[in-house]
Amino acid sequence: MHSGHDDVHFSSSPIRIHSSSQKQSFLANLQSCSNTLVSQLSSTRLSLGRLLESLKNRHISPRFTQTRPVPRPNSPTQMLNSVTQLMIGKSPLSTSVSLSLIQSTQSIWSDPGAEDNGITAGLHSPLLCCASLSLNRPGESTQSVEGKDMIQQQLQKGHSVSRNAEERVLISEVLVRTKDGEELERKDLEMEALAALKACRANSALTIREVQEDVHRIIESGYFCSCTPVAVDTRDGIRLMFQVEPNQEFRGLVCENANVLPSRFIQEAFQDGFGKVINIKRLEEAITSINGWYMERGLFGIVSDIDTLSGGIVRLQVAEAEVNNISIRFLDRKTGEPTKGKTRVETILRQLTTKKGQVYSMLQGKRDVDTVLAMGIMEDVSIIPQPAGDSGKVDLIMNCVERPSGGFSAGGGISSGITSGPLSGLIGSFAYSHRNIFGRNQKLNVSLERGQIDSIFRINYTDPWIEGDDKRTSRSVMVQNSRTPGNLVHGNQPDNGSLTIGRVTAGIEYSRPFRPKWSGTAGLIFQHAGARDEQGNPIIKDFYSSPLTASGKSHDETLLAKFESIYTGSGDHGSTMFAFNMEQGLPILPEWLFFNRVNARTRKGIHIGPARFLFSLSGGHVVGNFSPHEAFAIGGTNSVRGYEEGAVGSGRSYVVGSGEVSFPVRGPVEGVLFTDYGTDMGSGPTVPGDPAGARLKPGSGYGYGFGVRVDSPLGPLRLEYAFNDKHTGRFHFGVGHRN
Repeated sequence: MHSGHDDVHFSSSPIRIHSSSQKQSFLANLQSCSNTLVSQLSSTRLSLGRLLESLKNRHISPRFTQTRPVPRPNSPTQMLNSVTQLMIGKSPLSTSVSLSLIQSTQSIWSDPGAEDNGITAGLHSPLLCCASLSLNRPGESTQSVEGKDMIQQQLQKGHSVSRNAEERVLISEVLVRTKDGEELERKDLEMEALAALKACRANSALTIREVQEDVHRIIESGYFCSCTPVAVDTRDGIRLMFQVEPNQEFRGLVCENANVLPSRFIQEAFQDGFGKVINIKRLEEAITSINGWYMERGLFGIVSDIDTLSGGIVRLQVAEAEVNNISIRFLDRKTGEPTKGKTRVETILRQLTTKKGQVYSMLQGKRDVDTVLAMGIMEDVSIIPQPAGDSGKVDLIMNCVERPSGGFSAGGGISSGITSGPLSGLIGSFAYSHRNIFGRNQKLNVSLERGQIDSIFRINYTDPWIEGDDKRTSRSVMVQNSRTPGNLVHGNQPDNGSLTIGRVTAGIEYSRPFRPKWSGTAGLIFQHAGARDEQGNPIIKDFYSSPLTASGKSHDETLLAKFESIYTGSGDHGSTMFAFNMEQGLPILPEWLFFNRVNARTRKGIHIGPARFLFSLSGGHVVGNFSPHEAFAIGGTNSVRGYEEGAVGSGRSYVVGSGEVSFPVRGPVEGVLFTDYGTDMGSGPTVPGDPAGARLKPGSGYGYGFGVRVDSPLGPLRLEYAFNDKHTGRFHFGVGHRN
């Protein structure tokens, strides 16, 4: 034990003091406790020396700092790496904000002329939220000495206090006061501090650890920037005062570098605190919501710093990583090493919605990757963000692995227009395609499909995005020579002869997206069409002497102006879809047909548990002079199941409705129940030659049945069995979804 002139220090720490009725024993224990505290302060001095040097004059205006290192705008590499990890969920970066109570290190010791057991003072600790405890007699003065010398002296003493760690001191009164010892002007803040206390109550025996924990609770309430417990010896006992310094009132907000963060969102995040004492917890919640706003949108942004300025102004600093440059790098398909690509760089760059100067969004980057993959010329695409030097911006490198540009292919299918058996409807195909002509993503396809009856030769050239157009307009040029069965309208010939429709078609179409889920197509198509017999000779009348052309010649010629608008919903088969199509015959020459045809179809899917309900409706009408084989055919696999193709009717107008419920069975297999209905609305006789009436088609009918569907690389394979209203059953087989 040292003489009464030895300095005595107290701090809220894990050390506890002994409860004694004698004040001398209380002070002796406190003196021993001070040695361990000084040793703890010495161990942190070296690591916090630089921080104290920069902050030793910051005790008037407190600074809010983040409890974990947060990238600052002047270190773009750290900011980019931290935000990247935050976005992809690899780093639990904390964005909570706490109040750092850092003051200049100083020690206060007793006056040499005072009693050895009655004069003590507090030590301000550089530890975060670490409070000092001082014991004073009213009216007695203190003086300060250099903390460095005091720490060295205490290290030489080396007293042990472990035996007193859990001992207690009786406290007669607990008060909350200002740092000058005066009553707080705002009683609500005093009540907040008192409500935060858990152990410190009047007439209770306390340890230093319990006092320290209550100091932390006062700080954690969020209303105070400092709290120092002071023990005062009075005639009534030891009075414990918590000297607090409330935060400033929130009078304004300054937000810097937030270019994409909406000002309204910032106002809503902070509006509840205006005019009130700044609360650290509320600031944490506001900053968390701001960082959450960036994260939800995949944006590279984060709150980097927050300060309080004079007058209660809160300054919020935001770090946003803007895109500095976007570069394309081609990688070899086999080795993964950089190589020279065949695609022009500008062809890829114009597909990207991410532009220079924008705050980088990972969600937008993912959409850009999907867009480039949808071009059909890339096998793999990825985006790698990298810091752009010390500018606080980010460079984007898009790695692209190209697919082979073109080649030959062969395949097969089934024609829906064949009614004499599935084998006769088999079609073989052979095609050559080039996906990336001139490195501009332009596509050329030359194909030949051949069956027992069907044959189609087609040349198609497509430019998915016309150069120089900012509306993403595509252009398609098509030339086609086809031969298709005519029995959709004219049925099977009674003499077992086959009737085919030959068409030579050429046209150009332009397509453009109007809105995110809407697209439109417009074009001009010229068609030269006529009927032929089995030997390929032109014919103008069928077995029933009904005309096969509108002009009375062996062929009809038509120039069609086409317009189509489609709403695709989410894009899958069960989503909402609407399509409207209109074709207008332009009689530029007198012999060219003049008519108007409109057609619309819609689909709506509803999921109820594992089952999916799908409802579809289609209809159309033709006005004017048109070829009989262009009438609307009703019945068949893609119309009213239970009937042969076109067996319900052939009309100038039609309506077909369908409802079905599908449910999973096992793996890729699902079952389906369905019902269909179709009608020509009494328009069959208005078709030239009345082919439906000559073949006794009912004009309306319904079907119902069941089936199974299997997902395959070719698309859904459908095998269905349906009954019609005449109780006749029929199998239907199809590839792909119903039209």
